[in-house]
Amino acid sequence: MKKIYHLATCDTNRRILSTLNLSSDVELQEIKTNPITPEQLDYLCKLSGSYAALFSKTARKYRLMGLHERDLSESDYRKLLLEEYTFLKRPVVIAGDRIFIGNAAAVVEAAANALR
Repeated sequence: MKKIYHLATCDTNRRILSTLNLSSDVELQEIKTNPITPEQLDYLCKLSGSYAALFSKTARKYRLMGLHERDLSESDYRKLLLEEYTFLKRPVVIAGDRIFIGNAAAVVEAAANALR
């Protein structure tokens, strides 16, 4: 399976998607209009090793909600990821049984290589 979870309104996500030269076998899921299901999130957690690895602490709501002042558990991360799409660190690229999370240059390059 080749799949990318992304946010269409995010300039960084749009830039990354445009540089990946995606083939027709890559499925795109726009997370604002087509939210991640609990089953999908659990699968991403299985690949990544934790819900915390999928969680973006740079999301605006992270500070607005005072989450930076709390010790969040894995169940907290899961609940927040399902409630608010902006908490997903993105893009999330799935290539077979490998997962690539975020927009760091090395991660994007590794994801591009895996998608080829």
